[in-house]
Amino acid sequence: MQFFKTAIAAALATVAFSASAMTPIQDAELSTVSGQDGVSIAANLNIKINSFTYTDTDALDANGMGGGSVSFNGIKVNGLIAANIDILSKASFLAAAGAAGVTNPGTFYNPATGGDVVQIAIPQSVVADGHYLNVSVDSIKMGNNAASFGSVAMNQIDMRGTTVWIFAH
Repeated sequence: MQFFKTAIAAALATVAFSASAMTPIQDAELSTVSGQDGVSIAANLNIKINSFTYTDTDALDANGMGGGSVSFNGIKVNGLIAANIDILSKASFLAAAGAAGVTNPGTFYNPATGGDVVQIAIPQSVVADGHYLNVSVDSIKMGNNAASFGSVAMNQIDMRGTTVWIFAH
């Protein structure tokens, strides 16, 4: 009886595996398949940078001027960003670049031999009210001085409508 149950289980497993086997599809058949194209990406950014320091390496002049540094401390970037990723044909890319105001794409893309282009776009229709990007700097200090000039903040940075193109050349 145990042998009989094992044989049935093995037969059912074989049927299940063969039913889900992948089969090749020819180009002609593939052209009739439709579905969703592109990829969407959404991220809630929370980036922290301890400090950004600019250092002037000029030698001191006769008046003791030159050299020194300024540091921006406690830099934070946070907020919502969402993007769509699509592959554009050469013709679609040239049309999109023209619509974006690019008058001579030949300066960075070869319109005669260029291929497909990856487009990353932050759509206009993203509803992100109250969740736009924010950038802040906690303190701005000169040299090794503990005193701060204050802080800086850029709030509600709206990047909707931004498009980035990536291509090989």
